[in-house]
Amino acid sequence: MKKTTCLKELQEQVTAHRDARDWKQFHNPKDLAISLQLEATEVLEHFTWKNGETLEKYVQEHKHEIGEELSDVLNSTLLLVDALDIDIAEQFQAKMKKNAEKYPVEKAKGRADKYTEYQ
Repeated sequence: MKKTTCLKELQEQVTAHRDARDWKQFHNPKDLAISLQLEATEVLEHFTWKNGETLEKYVQEHKHEIGEELSDVLNSTLLLVDALDIDIAEQFQAKMKKNAEKYPVEKAKGRADKYTEYQ
């Protein structure tokens, strides 16, 4: 059975890694936001110019590499959260509540429209 790890534990792990290397001095919010975008772009590279069966096969064969890039996105996110002193779990819960209100099941189920299209 896999061990469940909470966001706080992941944030503590990433900040300990940063602090052991004395990198906090380089981690201002602007540069962390840039890093987050760059890491997200590296995820996107895996999907560029691939569709259908080619994409499905690629994803199956490169899950580990895609997972590493997604881990880099999470790393950058957690460092930015730390720099801005945001409780990301609390923010996430609030955002999910807001999304549930914007996208009620009875209106949004099976639809890919933006909420403004059916409200």
